[in-house]
Amino acid sequence: MNEMNDATLDEPLDWDSLDAVELSGGELDLAARNSLRRVPGLSTELADVTEVEYRQLRLERVVLVGVWVSGTEEEAENAMHELAALADTAGSQVLDAFIQRRKQVDPATYIGRGKVDEVADAVRAVQADTVICDGELTPAQLRNLEDRIKVKVVDRTALILDIFAQHAKSVEGKAQVELAQLQYLKQRLRGWGDSLSRQVGGRASGGVGIGGRGPGETKIETDRRLIGRRISQLRRKLKQLDAQRALKRSDRQRSRVPSVAIVGYTNAGKSSLLNRLTGAGVLVEDALFATLDPTTRRAKTADGRGYTLTDTVGFVRHLPHELVEAFASTLEESAQADLLVHVVDGSERDPFGQIDAVRQVLGDIDAADLPEILVVNKVDVAAPETLAGLRRALPDALFVSAHTGVGLDVLRTAIEAALPTPGVELDVVVPWARGDLVDRVRRSGEVIASEHVAAGTRMHAWVHPALAAELDAAVQPPPVG
Repeated sequence: MNEMNDATLDEPLDWDSLDAVELSGGELDLAARNSLRRVPGLSTELADVTEVEYRQLRLERVVLVGVWVSGTEEEAENAMHELAALADTAGSQVLDAFIQRRKQVDPATYIGRGKVDEVADAVRAVQADTVICDGELTPAQLRNLEDRIKVKVVDRTALILDIFAQHAKSVEGKAQVELAQLQYLKQRLRGWGDSLSRQVGGRASGGVGIGGRGPGETKIETDRRLIGRRISQLRRKLKQLDAQRALKRSDRQRSRVPSVAIVGYTNAGKSSLLNRLTGAGVLVEDALFATLDPTTRRAKTADGRGYTLTDTVGFVRHLPHELVEAFASTLEESAQADLLVHVVDGSERDPFGQIDAVRQVLGDIDAADLPEILVVNKVDVAAPETLAGLRRALPDALFVSAHTGVGLDVLRTAIEAALPTPGVELDVVVPWARGDLVDRVRRSGEVIASEHVAAGTRMHAWVHPALAAELDAAVQPPPVG
């Protein structure tokens, strides 16, 4: 049987024909299932020798591994290119990449036992020190792969968590990332050899002594308990920070200031768009997850109404559930918005897949039903044929470039038109002593006309019901005639 497999692997495979394989019935084509296909064009190794040597001192050298279980070959390759971009953002040097066609991932080793040896040979050949798998590995898969390949193995979730840890700047962001990391780590504690399996207790056993649960507790159990304690501390801390965020949000809601959340796939250009629309000065970097801490800035419509624009954390396919839970309060900025500006990178390989991934996350945070303006960004660098296809498939989308400013005036007009409008029409004279009410009408209402009269400021405007009630109680009716 092994000789048959080896002979099969010597024959070139027609990968284009594999799209026709029926996954729901029968076995996958034997050659496709048993093969480990190299993904071309993913190496980030530099040609200049001196720079390569310099990077080798600083960066992890990684090999990427993925399993193609569903969808088309193009979708599988897009997933691997995204994994390469994530690895590059984390500071790694991608040396090689492989993908295997399977009906389902191997429950013990992710890619199948025989293929682990092939990956191990490739790792030794390029002298890599890390293998990154495009999926979330179980503790058993992680242990088995490391034991057989003899280098560090991480999965997609750990990679994304590492990027978040590098980019978190605020107190809340750092706490959220640490919480997500600990929740992920708690289920994957393992030791090298038996270093975490020895039982600890009192002095006789050389253990932790006071604070240990008892003489029967292993070191891995102690670590798990300490992690659980730290998780509880972080949750209490985030609850306090969430209360502060909720207070600020309630102030905006009480003032009836409409809110707009800029959402989208990571590195779609959301921060650049916020800078263009408001002059916010937010960090802009061509890297995944450059923005983790939401930034809110004020903006005004052409008629003077105020609203807020919030730059939110970028989404990604299969966003780890640990991050969704840890960043719940941050993601609420999107769920509580009056309008979503959904930014799509028009120059990406798979913009439609990114749109679907973003909308799936929005559904997870109960924001799928909010009004949405779809914005295709980076039209200045996107291929003309790609833009033509996007225009046909997305007739209601706006096409802009945050870099050059193309289409931003149309976007501003669309945002203003989609903002919620006040529902009560008033024609009143606001006394001179209540200038605060005049200011609130101008900021959150829609002023049709205003003039100064002897008794105060006469205003004909549309306002929200709560403000209308305050005006009725504090102002005078306009003079007749």
